[in-house]
Amino acid sequence: MNGGTILYAISIWAIPVIIAITFHEAAHGYVARLCGDDTAWRLGRVSFNPIKHIDPFGTVLLPAILLIVRSPFLFGYAKPVPVNFRALRNPRRDMVWVAAAGPGMNLALATLAALAFHVIDYVPDTAAQWVAYNLRNTIIINVVLAVFNMLPIPPLDGGRIAVGLLPDPLARPLAALEPYGLMILLAILFILPMLGAQLGSDFNIVSRVIAVSKDSIIRGILWLTGNSDLLSVAPVNPASLSASIVNLYR
Repeated sequence: MNGGTILYAISIWAIPVIIAITFHEAAHGYVARLCGDDTAWRLGRVSFNPIKHIDPFGTVLLPAILLIVRSPFLFGYAKPVPVNFRALRNPRRDMVWVAAAGPGMNLALATLAALAFHVIDYVPDTAAQWVAYNLRNTIIINVVLAVFNMLPIPPLDGGRIAVGLLPDPLARPLAALEPYGLMILLAILFILPMLGAQLGSDFNIVSRVIAVSKDSIIRGILWLTGNSDLLSVAPVNPASLSASIVNLYR
């Protein structure tokens, strides 16, 4: 792989990742401000400047290491947006809205990217394939980010939504898991699958749930945005969707 190929690959993946992370975190802070907490706003975190949201280890180094070692699952995170839940007008209800804002933004971005496929015919031929790849990756990354963050494990958004919606006897023990959430995620995503491989079993349950959910959501988005032609070419996965797009916009 030469330098030009590497730069091309970086350009079609880095741009969608940066946009997905930046808008996800900014959405949390913006909704928190609407609900009464201006902590993120005062700290400048309600911003589309990606530098304010990138964590050097979680956003850059960790995913790069996992990519280099050919991990079956890429994992990373941005700087969490600070939210003072006590400052929210209705802490329990508003916590749900603040948490849901991030995945909701990602699904909105994926839908906008799918709609943008309709204007690729107006893009110069020299740039059409590059734009198509960026749109494809924007859909995939945003849907995966939304699905992953909706896992009901604090401090993921899904965990906080569950804490806000569940009755107290269930919400309290779930909320108590938040300090151990990262360790639980690492165990589920990496340790369990490795243990299963040693035992000759498949314990990669979360990855399968994410994959199935991702495929279903992408299919729904493509259908709703009038891109059913992409669905008819091949099943929805990064490789086949890529081939579909290249064939249509080459």
